[in-house]
Amino acid sequence: MTLADWASDTAGRIKSDPVGGIKESLYELYLGGLRRTNLLYSGGEHVYERDWDVLVLLDACRVDLLEEVADEYSFLDDPQMLTSVGSSSIEWLENTFVDEYTHEMGETAYITGNPFSKRVLSTEDLLVLDEVWRYEWDEKRGTIPARAITDRAITAGRENDCERLIIHYMQPHFPSVPEPLSDGMNAETLGDGEGWDSPWHRLQRGELDQETLWSSYRENLRYVLDDVTLLLENLDAETVVISADHGNAAGEFGVYGHPKVPLKPIRNVPWYETTANDTESYVPEREIGVDQGKIEEKLGALGYL
Repeated sequence: MTLADWASDTAGRIKSDPVGGIKESLYELYLGGLRRTNLLYSGGEHVYERDWDVLVLLDACRVDLLEEVADEYSFLDDPQMLTSVGSSSIEWLENTFVDEYTHEMGETAYITGNPFSKRVLSTEDLLVLDEVWRYEWDEKRGTIPARAITDRAITAGRENDCERLIIHYMQPHFPSVPEPLSDGMNAETLGDGEGWDSPWHRLQRGELDQETLWSSYRENLRYVLDDVTLLLENLDAETVVISADHGNAAGEFGVYGHPKVPLKPIRNVPWYETTANDTESYVPEREIGVDQGKIEEKLGALGYL
């Protein structure tokens, strides 16, 4: 956003809401300065530089949030941390799938519920690119259910000879499935960078209290971790990592959510290593080739065919 754009937006905000407009515009100006520092920040460790067979990404998961529930899940018993290469999903994608790792990408199956994949990846970039959000998005909830990702990930693990498997869940990113605090996202516009009024924005404006937001955030994490439990019982992998693409700021330095700024609560992500053993206790509901007509109908409705 240019200074002229900011000034124009500010005038409109103040006209409709003098006090709130001034606060929001000053916050945007402050974030703009922080974003400029992000251009100079070159930190972060690339995930392909570490050893793993399966990488499970919990979108927008803070380190301390996962620590709160770790004792409820046996596979979260070895806490470590990674500094992410991105402060947002789009930045993580752009900095992860790069030419330097073309060979590794060619051996990777990527199962994703995050619509930003459409701005970075094509089917030629990876061994398998399954953009599950394109055909399994829950329009009522405004997100993609964890089970849709789990089903496709199990199928990919059983039916594809891939060296690496990346499974990108949308949770605990808001909206929370168990405790929604706002309207959901729109898959058609989210991947184009258009914002939505998330609970983080509502917290920043004082419309939500910290305890209510954190409870919803935590329950959304438990929701997806229950599916990760099922996943680990139906995959074979020597090294599985539970991590995140980025975290969230909850008011640190006056920042909320995950704008492109290099703050520790956003850049530092959890890193838990475990294993997976396929007990074949579960048969995915979304097998490759099943309901293909329905899938193509959905893609067509979204304008992808």
